[in-house]
Amino acid sequence: MRKLLERYRSILLYIFFGGLTTLVNIVAYYLLSRMGMATVPATGVAWVLSVAFAYVTNRRWVFDSKASSPGEIVREAFSFAVCRLLSGLMDVAIMYVCVDLLHWNDLLIKIISNVLVVIANYVASKLFVFRSR
Repeated sequence: MRKLLERYRSILLYIFFGGLTTLVNIVAYYLLSRMGMATVPATGVAWVLSVAFAYVTNRRWVFDSKASSPGEIVREAFSFAVCRLLSGLMDVAIMYVCVDLLHWNDLLIKIISNVLVVIANYVASKLFVFRSR
C-alpha cells in the first residue's frame, strides 16, 4: 500500500489541491456573481485567485519544485501563469458560450468547466512547468 501511495503521490496530491483550487474558484465566482458582477469578470477574478492558490500548493506539495534561484523561480512562475492563462481562457470561453449564449445553469457549467481545467492543468504542469530539468 505504501508503494502505491508513493507511486501516485503527485497525482493524489494534485487531486486534493486541485479540488481545493476548484473550490476557491467556484466560491469566488459564486460570491462575485451573486454580488452583481457579470459572468466574464467574475470568472476572471475567480481565476486569478485560484491560480495564485494553485501555484503555491503545486510548487510546494504536489510537484516538489527544486527551482531555487530567482531566475528559475521566475521562469517557473511565468510558465505556470501562461499555462493557467490558457486554461483560464478555456474556462471563460466555456462559461461565455454555455451561460451567456445558451443560458444553461451557471453553477453546473462552472463545475464541469473546472473539471476540464483541472485535467488540462495537471498535464501542462507535469509536462511543461514542474518537469525535472
